[in-house]
Amino acid sequence: MIKNLPKIELHCHLDGSVRVDTIIDIAKKENIKLDSYKKCDVQKMVQVPKDCKSLNEYLKRFNLPNKVMQSSENIKRITFELLEDAQKENVKYIEVRFAPLLHLNGGLTVKEVIQSTIDGVNEAEKVYDIKGNIILCCMKMMSEEDAILVIEEGKEFLNKGVVAIDLAGPEEEGFANKYKRAIKLARDYGYNITIHAGEAASGQNVIDCINILKAQRIGHGVRIKDMKEAYDLVKETGVMLEMCPTSNTQTKAIESFSDYPFYDFYKDGINVSINHHKD
Repeated sequence: MIKNLPKIELHCHLDGSVRVDTIIDIAKKENIKLDSYKKCDVQKMVQVPKDCKSLNEYLKRFNLPNKVMQSSENIKRITFELLEDAQKENVKYIEVRFAPLLHLNGGLTVKEVIQSTIDGVNEAEKVYDIKGNIILCCMKMMSEEDAILVIEEGKEFLNKGVVAIDLAGPEEEGFANKYKRAIKLARDYGYNITIHAGEAASGQNVIDCINILKAQRIGHGVRIKDMKEAYDLVKETGVMLEMCPTSNTQTKAIESFSDYPFYDFYKDGINVSINHHKD
């Protein structure tokens, strides 16, 4: 059974992995107003509807989990629970990504937010047979200055729990140029680079992320199937695609599982990983 196989998970969003029970528990404790506190209703609030039409609509489902992730205690707990859930599926190594700037509403500093996730990982590693690291996301709807802030604040945690920088969020054509300086700074500091690209926009973004931002991995990248130049570049450079079939069908990046290009890419020698991309 697949469940029993040892696994590595490279593309997992912390705020897309919060247990429904935990959302309800924290919301009640902290008087966070929800339309309903029933498990089945909260489940609907955080799950992507079957008729989801786009990545932007999909991303709205992250709003509620972020409301319960504004204190050190909660962030640590949610990170711990994610690793606890992952090890039940025999995940041996996981990279958890999240955007620190989305967790400052309760008065935490960026450093405190990052430390809280690392504490959650460390706690889980003590109890379970799993190892974890953190990827810091800069959000594409925020400025390059915001990205630089995350990179600067995260620097002291490099190789002490943090391993990479990501650019996540809504995808527009040509976004790579906006973050050139920030991602160069991250590379100079020693961060690994993985970028969400080629999901809601064209394969040209994948080309830009490899050529301009020097990405080592690309989140999703499915659209390279429609652009030979992007496809060839990924193949030649050996850049790995972190592929997320469930997410890509939910966001309509791919119409259905039967059209999903993972196996074609794999057979042709492209470096691919398959990821849960929990939500």
